[in-house]
Formats: sequence, structure tokens, C-alpha cells
Amino acid sequence: MNSAPTFSVEFFPPKDQAGEERLWSALKALELYKPDFVSVTYGAGGSTRDRTVRITSEITARSGISTIAHLTCVGSSKNELIEILNQYKNSGIKSILALRGDPKGGPGVKWESTVGGFDHADKLVTLASSMGFEVGVAAFPDGHPASKGNFEQDIKVLLEKERCGASFATTQFFFDVKGYINLVDEIRARGSKLDIYPGILPITNFAQLKKMSELAGSPIPGEIQRRVEAAGDTSADVVKVGVDIASELSKKLLDYGVPGLHFYTMNNAAPTIEIINRIGLR
Repeated sequence: MNSAPTFSVEFFPPKDQAGEERLWSALKALELYKPDFVSVTYGAGGSTRDRTVRITSEITARSGISTIAHLTCVGSSKNELIEILNQYKNSGIKSILALRGDPKGGPGVKWESTVGGFDHADKLVTLASSMGFEVGVAAFPDGHPASKGNFEQDIKVLLEKERCGASFATTQFFFDVKGYINLVDEIRARGSKLDIYPGILPITNFAQLKKMSELAGSPIPGEIQRRVEAAGDTSADVVKVGVDIASELSKKLLDYGVPGLHFYTMNNAAPTIEIINRIGLR
């Protein structure tokens, strides 16, 4: 674990040229703050596979920043996953975030295996680790949607991924620091050395937040909802409140002693920059 908390950001692969220009603009703005690493997501059902591979490789080539590529089990056989991992390796990418992933219809759709593929992320962890990658996984302070509140099951799954070769985890976004602390305290009590990077989502659009919360199974505390709704319909006011909320959460996490903060930028640099300036992370 680093002596100073790390700062990292996540992007998603844009759908068109205009979106891609926004991504590169956001990366350029954030580069000034020297992120320790950047991660790039993988769409539901593997829908952005080619774009994820290309964007991740280009970020590495353009910026030199350590880049973590998301990879899911959805829609790919083991041989196809090996092919993708080799593409990443040839692009200089050394770290993978190994996920089971959601079906194309989203997390509410029944999971169906890909012929010749993997059913669980732990097998992908084993594969990526065997190919020499540093491997990260997902952690869920508010519980994984599929576990339906079974905290013990979530802990066992996370520890099994560590046993298979994972060395760190990034969390689903959350707003109550207690869930994160409970998760970390529990795995430490069982001997885990996983670095758990809390995922911070700056709220910029309440309708979008509600949709993401439903998909992720991350509840929005009543106080947070009231503060955002009180901001009204003006985008700038919602962003300001979102920055306030994320800054408060970040400070609590830094006081607890997290290894770093991982920001879900939604390809928009400004809120994250405001937060890290406010909390003195850089």
C-alpha cells in the first residue's frame, strides 16, 4: 500500500466521435493532476469490447498513465478472453479489472453462460493472473445485487477472488461510509491483504443517479436524495451539491485511511477536479 492515498479515475468508451473528443479533453484536464491510474469500463454483455480495447490502448500510448482495462466473462469464450488479454499485453497494459459482467439486458436479466466461457469472475482472475497481469476485482459496500443482502456470501466471494490471484478491488459507488468500513474490517479480520479502493461518483444528474442506483443495487440515502432534490432543476446547482456530497464522503474515507480514491468521472473532468482540489488530494 502506498504511504500517500492514490488518485485514480474511470472512463467509459464513448459511442461516437463527439463523445470520444470529450473523453480526450477530460483526460487532458485530469493529466495535470497526475492520476496514479486510469480504468476503462466494458459495456453490458461485452457490447463495447472493441472500443474498450482500443480506448484503453490509446490512453496508455498517449498519456503513459498506468491503465487498467475492465474485462468481463460475458459474451466471450476462454479462447476469446485469452486473445483480448494478449491484445492488452501487446499494448503495454499490465493490469486488468476482472468482472463477471452484466448480460446485455442489464443486471436484471437472467445470466446465461457463453459456450466455452466462464460463469464466475474468479476463473477470469485465475486466467489473467496466470498470464502475468496484476488483477483487480469489484467489491460491494452496499452488497452485490445478486446476494440479496447476504453479507457473508459477498465476503466469501471477494476472498475467493483474492485466493485466485486478485491483489486489489475497486468498489461500486456508495454514499454511506459505514458499508465500506464494515467490508474492509471484515476482510482484514479474515487475513485479507486486498487494497480496497472506494469508488466515488460525483452526482451531476439526479435522474441518471437513480437509474444507476437501481442497476447497481446501491441505495441513495434519504439525506442525499433530499439535498439533491432541493438543488432544483438547474444543472449547475445539482453539480455543486454533488461536489459537496462527494467531497464530504472523500474526507471521511481519507480520515479512515483508505489506500486511495477512485472517481467515476462519467467522462466529465470538472467535478472530479473540484473535489480533489477541495480535499487536497493533489
